[in-house]
Amino acid sequence: MIARSLVLFGMAVALASAGARVAAAETWPSHPLTMLVPFPAGGPTDALARIMAERLTRALGQSVVVDNVSGAGGTVGTAKVGRAPADGYTLCIGQLTSHVFSPAVYATPYDVQADFQPIGVISISALMLIGRADLPATLPELIAWLKTTPQPATVGTIGVGSPAHVWTVEFAKLTGARFQLVPYRGAAPVMQDMLAGRVDLAALEASSSLPYVQGGKVRGFAILSPQRWKVAPGIPTLAELGFPGYEMPFWSGLWVRKGTPPDIVAKLDAALLESLADPAVVKRLTDLGQEIPARAEQTPEGLAARHRGDIEKWWPLIKAANLKAE
Repeated sequence: MIARSLVLFGMAVALASAGARVAAAETWPSHPLTMLVPFPAGGPTDALARIMAERLTRALGQSVVVDNVSGAGGTVGTAKVGRAPADGYTLCIGQLTSHVFSPAVYATPYDVQADFQPIGVISISALMLIGRADLPATLPELIAWLKTTPQPATVGTIGVGSPAHVWTVEFAKLTGARFQLVPYRGAAPVMQDMLAGRVDLAALEASSSLPYVQGGKVRGFAILSPQRWKVAPGIPTLAELGFPGYEMPFWSGLWVRKGTPPDIVAKLDAALLESLADPAVVKRLTDLGQEIPARAEQTPEGLAARHRGDIEKWWPLIKAANLKAE
């Protein structure tokens, strides 16, 4: 009799727990969410996050508050999401640097693929090689200058092992140019120092560079994408200039902690799909130089596939170059 009572009690507890989880998913979200940006305020990822947070607030019916936690190529902020409860209330907006390149060189307290649940790709942009306004005007002239300047040119990078760092190392091998790498916490401080003349070159997300290129404050040498960037079609690709194989499409995506209930993941993905279908959001992202991904990529499966593909492509190269965090 006692044993039967214990079994019935256990079943009741299990049913109550399951019912509570279902009720929680049905009422989710019941309070504001946090969208963690693993880079400083003012940079391209931050700008993208604020547009998306505003629209997701409407889609979810609760405020989405942006929180910037930068450092170590985006791994400090990403780790904070990895420590958050798996309840969908803490989102991480990450990208090629924070979720592909940085985890290959930094010792992280998380597995970037196993510990996070993808929601979907938000946008796709391009990297642009830019430099001080007083540098030579074309890439061939720049390379000639790099080979003859008495001191190595300084190149701003978003930390060790960032896309710009990897690209710079490979480009130096190819051209014989000399560089001195200068790590920064984000794109905004790189641009500030370039405008002040304290750093010579950088390969930054094109959307953050374009206004300065158009204003004549920095030079735009090349786009690191397979095709010319439709926002600035006058800037050639590296392949056109004789350097094929250096394409780095720069995408951004949305994650939560692994273990978040499937119903909540589905609600987040539905909110993302709704947001990216909004003409006002499309215009704002396009004005920033961002492209909306195909609908199939605006899904957990789409982001997982793009994320996995870039890790398989770039991690062997990073390890072969023996790039490590200092």
